[in-house]
Amino acid sequence: MALRVNGKHLSRRAFVQESILGMMAASAGGGRVFAQASAGASGPTSPNEKLSVAVLGVRGRGQDHAQAYASRSDCVVSYFCDPDREIGQSYVGRFAARFGYRPKFVTDMREIFADAAVDAVSIATPNHWHALAAVWAIQAGKHVYVEKPVSHNVSEGRRIVQAARKYGKLCQGGTQRRSDGVFRDARALVEKIGPVRVVRCVMYRQRNPIGPPGDYPVPPSVDYNLWAGPAPMAKVTRRSFHYDWHWFWDFGNGEIGNNCVHAVDTARIIVPLPNLGKSVLCYGGRPGFHDAGETPNTQVSIHDLGDLTLVQEVRNFKTPPPFLGGTVLVVGEDGYVATSLGNRVTRFDKDGKEVESITGTSVDHFGNFVEAIKAGKPEMLHADIEEIHVSSAFTHLANVSYLLGRPADHASLQAALETIPCNEDAAAALEAVESHLRENGVDLSAEPLTLGRSLAFDPAAERFVDDSEADALLTRKYREPFVMPSAEEL
Repeated sequence: MALRVNGKHLSRRAFVQESILGMMAASAGGGRVFAQASAGASGPTSPNEKLSVAVLGVRGRGQDHAQAYASRSDCVVSYFCDPDREIGQSYVGRFAARFGYRPKFVTDMREIFADAAVDAVSIATPNHWHALAAVWAIQAGKHVYVEKPVSHNVSEGRRIVQAARKYGKLCQGGTQRRSDGVFRDARALVEKIGPVRVVRCVMYRQRNPIGPPGDYPVPPSVDYNLWAGPAPMAKVTRRSFHYDWHWFWDFGNGEIGNNCVHAVDTARIIVPLPNLGKSVLCYGGRPGFHDAGETPNTQVSIHDLGDLTLVQEVRNFKTPPPFLGGTVLVVGEDGYVATSLGNRVTRFDKDGKEVESITGTSVDHFGNFVEAIKAGKPEMLHADIEEIHVSSAFTHLANVSYLLGRPADHASLQAALETIPCNEDAAAALEAVESHLRENGVDLSAEPLTLGRSLAFDPAAERFVDDSEADALLTRKYREPFVMPSAEEL
């Protein structure tokens, strides 16, 4: 049976899925309920017993890191590091006004790693620095908290895992939904919907073009050598130096790596997805934006995990309903399980009728990291680095397929989707994406989407099958002296 919604022909199953996603977005509200982890009577009270934490990157998310540690009685923030001296020193002043002491400020993280008094490093740098900073910190004897995606490419993520295991250090990934108990509880709901065939990870977040390409100056307060680190010190072609690096391949991973990784990691909490699957195909593009950005504003990737298909979907144009974060839809033979944007998971029957809903209590993700360090128990970590490496790598594989792609019309896209193993209605998903773009004024005949290369993958080796060009994109060329150690050099 075919149904029509917003001008799109949808199969019954596709119609039910879209309806459920709409209901979950409309019902989202409130937010998380946190049971704040506290040092309490069991935590250290003497200043010299406190955990000494250094925070790398303090323009945005790093300020959340700093406040989380400083609010605990068992931690002291001893260092801030940022290659932008103006931003870093300004935040030191604001932090001191709130917490009553001034952490040391440095622009070069290597000064922190050389200080034996530092116990842990919390990383909120741009993506291209995440893995190298984590490995260097671990080699220097520090425990590490590293923001998502934990790596800029697949190889880097595996190297953090190897370093953490070799040096016996705890490493927590910054996917905080791992500390939301409702998602672990949701596994019981999944057991009620029969065998799972499809997991959809949806990130619809409206963005705007970032402005035309140009030759823009590096802010005078920025040490560009330290900011770029392992990446090229290329000409700056974006108007906004900070944040918009997300949309450039040298530094960021696009919206799929920036935010869809949260949805992928949530899916992996709910449904066991232990490895990266057997193949990937991605399509998408950046039509309509006409700006300096390089990464897609619209992207779909399909991953073959045998009996199960994982789909990632990213949209940056306005789309009804107004999704603001990652939503996961688990498709079983006998129903559906979906997450809302709040702390809620719902089970639906085969017709899309709500059957039951659960909520849960969350604990502070930074607190979980601290308590695990104090106990000396890596198994206490909610987001051990190996798990978050895999979640991050799913987004990287999608981008590898995309980067090896070519422009394709609707017929070519449809033909390619018909050749891959997929339990999803891939044709319906393609039509929905194309309709969405047309509704936002995109002329696909003038700006065709990119059809990525269909890539076979060996999840055990974390390499592509007989594709040296794709394998080259599992790592990067590092700029001296900011070079990731090999497994043998760790």
